[in-house]
Amino acid sequence: MSRLKKKYHSEVVPSMMKEFSYESIMAVPRIQKVVLNMGLGEAIQNIKTLDSGVEELTLIAGQKAVVTKARKSIAGFKLRQGMPIGCMVTLRSEKMFDFLDKLFNAGLARVRDFRGLSDKVFDGRGNCSIGIKEFIVFTEIDYDKIDKMKGLNISIVTTAKTDAEGLYLLKHLGMPFRN
Repeated sequence: MSRLKKKYHSEVVPSMMKEFSYESIMAVPRIQKVVLNMGLGEAIQNIKTLDSGVEELTLIAGQKAVVTKARKSIAGFKLRQGMPIGCMVTLRSEKMFDFLDKLFNAGLARVRDFRGLSDKVFDGRGNCSIGIKEFIVFTEIDYDKIDKMKGLNISIVTTAKTDAEGLYLLKHLGMPFRN
């Protein structure tokens, strides 16, 4: 069992039951999935960018990334429907907890001038979205093999009904928030 999952069951669930006075353990919010998304708009001109993006995202997540395609055409960006423009990975269960442990303890700590996340990263339903400008904060990425810096979006989907519940859940799991 993952270290973060063990912490969730032994520390976070009892403290959330006390804090929000849940009747059942099943009512306690939990993390459903983590979605990693890398938009590669440059792939319109250079398809090799897409291959390197998929490879790097696969290294970060520990699971094969899939290529995302444009849903509709946008003439101003010279984009046609069905063109590959990014890649994504959805993590669940053990891989999700392993990735979050790595993100909270190593990844965010390596971000330049990092002072903690804002509590405004929530969407109103307890889900959290983070944007990382340089994905090299993850230790799996070899800095010498990178051709161009790429951004990375991380969405943490929870079963929390409010932002307060989601904030409490992620803060007690170890996500660094500003005071």
